[in-house]
Amino acid sequence: MSNKNPTPRGWPGPAAGYSTYLQAPQEWRGTTVQVCGMWPFAAGTGSPMVGVPIGRNILSGATLCCDPISWFMRAKLISNPSMFVLGRPGLGKSTVVRRMALGLAGYGVQPLVLGDLKPDYKDLIEALGGQVIQLGRGRGHLNVLDPGESRKAALRLTGKAREAIRADAHGRRLTMVSALISIMRSAPPTDREETIIDEALKVLDERHPGTPVLRDLLKVVQDAPDRVRNVALDRGSLDRYRQLTEGLEASLIGLVGGGRLGEIFSEQTDNPMKMDRPVVFDVSSIDDSETNLQAAVLLACWSYGFGAVAVSQALADAGLEPRRHYFVILDELWRVLRAGRGLVDRVDALTRLNRQRGVGTAMISHTMSDLLALEHPEDRMKAKGFVERSGMVVCGGLPRAEMASLTEVVPMSEQEQNMLIGWQDPPAWDPATGAETAPPGRGNFLVKVGGRPGIPVHVDLTSVEREINDTNKLWKTDAAKLPPPDPATRIVAHG
Repeated sequence: MSNKNPTPRGWPGPAAGYSTYLQAPQEWRGTTVQVCGMWPFAAGTGSPMVGVPIGRNILSGATLCCDPISWFMRAKLISNPSMFVLGRPGLGKSTVVRRMALGLAGYGVQPLVLGDLKPDYKDLIEALGGQVIQLGRGRGHLNVLDPGESRKAALRLTGKAREAIRADAHGRRLTMVSALISIMRSAPPTDREETIIDEALKVLDERHPGTPVLRDLLKVVQDAPDRVRNVALDRGSLDRYRQLTEGLEASLIGLVGGGRLGEIFSEQTDNPMKMDRPVVFDVSSIDDSETNLQAAVLLACWSYGFGAVAVSQALADAGLEPRRHYFVILDELWRVLRAGRGLVDRVDALTRLNRQRGVGTAMISHTMSDLLALEHPEDRMKAKGFVERSGMVVCGGLPRAEMASLTEVVPMSEQEQNMLIGWQDPPAWDPATGAETAPPGRGNFLVKVGGRPGIPVHVDLTSVEREINDTNKLWKTDAAKLPPPDPATRIVAHG
């Protein structure tokens, strides 16, 4: 045999052991305790193992644990507990968020779904023993002037804490009334009108003994008290005041009279939100054709939910209630942003107030184009800021046209971009069954944190999760191939 060094495939020549095909060595995975003695033939996976188990790394097969609260509070991998999810419809955006919500519920974090349009989360919240609040035409009311638990909380607090909770409740009500008017008009109220609303709310709180509704606010504007006339700058003329407030009065009449936005906001809240359990606002009865109503209800749910969280945190800070952590889910973000000019500011004002300890947020939209399709450039820049300020960005399959705008906000290598583009390919046709196979990108996501390399992960549903997911809608899988659910692990809803 030749003494020459062998080639990568062995020594060439007859009977020399040369191999034309090299079979890949088998790989095994184990804990550090199990494989510690195999060094140097063991290597770490590099995927974080802090948080909710999401799935397996597509490249290494290692388990990835990921959620915005754990990565912020425990792992210190992100600067704020927020997440933005992007991806084409039908690839599982809501499913990966449900996985995080379910896992965080096991850690003691309460999921809050502030507006479920399909519904994607109702079954999950019911299975966790949570509260389902139905809203829609003839299906429930949500009073945007209801301070919720703020009034009771203020009585339990003292000093600056009491002033802060009252100011927060007032600001949210002002923001919500202005937002509803923006949706009614497709334009924001004027500065003068906002000042009038602000003062009218203060007068209303002093005059009204109980919880007011929009009809009571309208009456204050119509009664023209001196304080409201002063901020309206009517120069002592009641006729001038009527002219200045005519447009505002017309908008408020439209909100209480059952116009485009119906009667949902005109009456007292039917089902007050509870803070000690998971909650979902089921707004699936609102048809997709009623875009303005959908946007208004979503924004009202967000305002109401964030207000309740602020009260819970204030009471916990004062030592009057146990500290509760929340995972707030804001789905279909684009529907609200497109409903009228200035609504980006309203959403920004709502979400910024709750970037505090223990409160994680997840915003979900389809593509960057949804955020950049707003009419005014200042709104487009602020909408991009939602993605830029997110602690982590989770991307599903996206078209190539999205890459230019996405990489302006989230740095991505060419390989990562090609991966996302490949995941959005349409499903193939299976000639054996005569049906479409699953799209190649269904369940695949790329987790990005700043400029770090992304982590590609595939999410598989467990047998328990299949019971609380609409598999026909999001994860079309041949039912005959699925194992039957394990009765021992079935989740039972508690009343």
